[in-house]
Amino acid sequence: MRPELQEILSRVDHTLLAQGATWEEIRTICDDGIRYGCASVCIPASYVKQAAEYVAGRIPVCTVIGFPNGYDTTAAKCFEAADAVKNGASEVDMVINIGWVKDRRYDDVLSEIKAVKAACDGRLLKVIIETCLLTDEEKIEMCRVVSESGAEFIKTSTGFGGGGATREDVALFKAHVAPHVKIKASGGIANLKDAEDFISLGAQRLGTSRIVKAVKTMNE
Repeated sequence: MRPELQEILSRVDHTLLAQGATWEEIRTICDDGIRYGCASVCIPASYVKQAAEYVAGRIPVCTVIGFPNGYDTTAAKCFEAADAVKNGASEVDMVINIGWVKDRRYDDVLSEIKAVKAACDGRLLKVIIETCLLTDEEKIEMCRVVSESGAEFIKTSTGFGGGGATREDVALFKAHVAPHVKIKASGGIANLKDAEDFISLGAQRLGTSRIVKAVKTMNE
């Protein structure tokens, strides 16, 4: 495989979060994620234990909490995170409470992210802010909040909110997050050109299923 393709794939969280996802489909995601050297597989929480046992450490297992709406209580999100870790998740992607952002309750958002981070027990935490629902001012505030929270990543989108990652949002993140915060672009990354563009703008992770599919098609 060409080095530039491997570099892109090494940043991909190979993702399947459809409501009707079956174990057979999840297992294929795991197999392909391992085969193509992806950063992780991102799957529903109910499959984490089974997937973690199946991959046996060959690839990190990521899951989502408070997904996709983000308006669960903090206690519920913390339970979800702790449960995911207990079941074998290496990475957790949480959705913020978007209504709190609209109400300018940034201190509450910060406290919640810190609580979820503690529940992750040292595992990597990515914070989904659902950019398609926020103003630029709100996005910039969330760059500050995530930078102060202890989370490792800020993430653009769930893919379920009506819009996905944009080049403008990734550039905005890059300009406003602290240097220690990494960026995950997710939602609507359709092809290798998209992937290359997001990486060049500063994204260290890409949430998508389409990149592996594109590479598989190239290899057929």
